[in-house]
Amino acid sequence: MKIFGVGMNYLQHTEELDGRAYRPSEPVIFLKPDSALLKDGKPFFVPDWARRFDYEAELVVRICRLGKGIPVRFAHRYWDAVTVGIDFTARDTQEKARHEGMPWTICKGFDGSAAIGTFQPLSLEGKGAGIGFRLDKNGETVQRGDSSEMLFSVDEIISYLSRFFTLRTGDLIYTGTPAGIGAVKPGDHLQGYIGEDCVLDFYCR
Repeated sequence: MKIFGVGMNYLQHTEELDGRAYRPSEPVIFLKPDSALLKDGKPFFVPDWARRFDYEAELVVRICRLGKGIPVRFAHRYWDAVTVGIDFTARDTQEKARHEGMPWTICKGFDGSAAIGTFQPLSLEGKGAGIGFRLDKNGETVQRGDSSEMLFSVDEIISYLSRFFTLRTGDLIYTGTPAGIGAVKPGDHLQGYIGEDCVLDFYCR
């Protein structure tokens, strides 16, 4: 199983990171190992090797069939369910890596950095509509997003990835975070929603 991440996929998020809103010319792709997965409501243990760890709530899609070189017009056939996930990021480590032009592997791929909720199946009609999601931290909404606001759509991302990787059943794509990222600390309670359905619920320790 592969876990793909997409960076800079919401305009306002690019602005909060870099002070200006912009659209990358192509999807910004990184990978997480399967050891990064945090599921079944297990707690996120905040590591001690960096100063700040941020939540980044994202819509996560699940690949449902084998594919390579997929045209955008057929990409809707290759995913079947969505959930909310959190791409935990060691922010100070990432800032150093970005400044030095180095890879994001450690700041994005460490153990437990890919929290994942319960998947909801989608109909063809559901894939064509905007999918709204949000993240609550300690009972207060801190992030809201909608798939219609993505700079690169799910189908465009799938088509792009399939140029370089063979997509397999069970692969996951974290499709990017909207504005509103912030730090976590032990004791924080995080809940992710698609519409009004809570699909992700866990604590930080």
